[in-house]
Amino acid sequence: MKRRDFLTAAGAGAAASAAVAMPAIAQSAPEVKWRCTSSFPKSLDTIYGAAELMAKQVSEITDGKFQIQVFAAGEIVPGLQALDATQNKTVEMSHSASYYYVGKDPTFGFGTAVPFGLNARQINAWFLFGNGLTLMNDFYKKYGVVMFPGGNTGGQMGGWFRKEIKSVADLQGLKMRIAGVGGQVLAKLGVVPQQLAGGDIYPALEKGTIDAAEWVGPYDDERLGLYKVAQYYYFPGWWEGSAALNFFVNQDKLNELPKAYRAALVTAMAQANENMLASYDAKNPVAVQSLVKAGTQLRRYPSDVMDAAYKAAHQLYDEIAAKNEDFKKIYEDVKVFRNNAYLWWQIVEFTYDDFMVRARTRG
Repeated sequence: MKRRDFLTAAGAGAAASAAVAMPAIAQSAPEVKWRCTSSFPKSLDTIYGAAELMAKQVSEITDGKFQIQVFAAGEIVPGLQALDATQNKTVEMSHSASYYYVGKDPTFGFGTAVPFGLNARQINAWFLFGNGLTLMNDFYKKYGVVMFPGGNTGGQMGGWFRKEIKSVADLQGLKMRIAGVGGQVLAKLGVVPQQLAGGDIYPALEKGTIDAAEWVGPYDDERLGLYKVAQYYYFPGWWEGSAALNFFVNQDKLNELPKAYRAALVTAMAQANENMLASYDAKNPVAVQSLVKAGTQLRRYPSDVMDAAYKAAHQLYDEIAAKNEDFKKIYEDVKVFRNNAYLWWQIVEFTYDDFMVRARTRG
């Protein structure tokens, strides 16, 4: 899936929406039924809801001829097997997070987030107007799937801890639920990373199987009840300056779709991608205030933790790139895009945001 094809298909979606709804075409259009397995539980309405929104839009655009049924994590396969189910055609598509699959290849991390990477707007820009979609989908061909952006959480929090983290030394031996390359970086700092699906985090924290956990941010974390079993809530989530979610579509099944249905699908996924970030941006400010009122202790990561993590992350990238050509190719492209993006961000976005924060404190 080339970037130009993605944008062309998305732009054609509105026309397709009107066209397939016309009676003459509707009568001749085939009925298609797909299944989409999610990596997320239904209780997380914003992140799980992206797939439901996508399916609803596809149905409306095609006058009900193209139906996609969405299944929560565990209903067909466990949440962390969504990609595998799409690859082997158990389902036609899935809604997941690419970095859940770094155990297969660390290159998967770039599809969602890597430590000290891109923020939400930047990763969408890299996907759609940089080389992101082209590079990632060249990689995903090995797994028989095509990836489309499927939402973004925005900047994340840095996790829930049972005890305060005052220095890097406090990380030694700490068992923490964390996904993706971020877990590999923390392992260099003495953490024992654990890969758990969203619905399994609360009971693991409650039973003491893990000492800390990160998920997304205030809105989702409050719904999961994590504040009830861990007191300290750290920021920033340096391993996820944003987290891009992904729709994985089986390549063969995508090729079988009629052209108008493919356009409808791409358009619906693009809407879901945009909707999720706006939803989190509206919900998180309210949720974080609610958590503080409930007794949550907000803490900023100590400078020595941030510095050590930054150093460890880039050491890890160099180590992986030295033996993984796919990772190296994408990492080199992301680095250039990130450095240019933050140069612009520093000039305009950061100075504006910094002023507004200071203005708010002055009343």
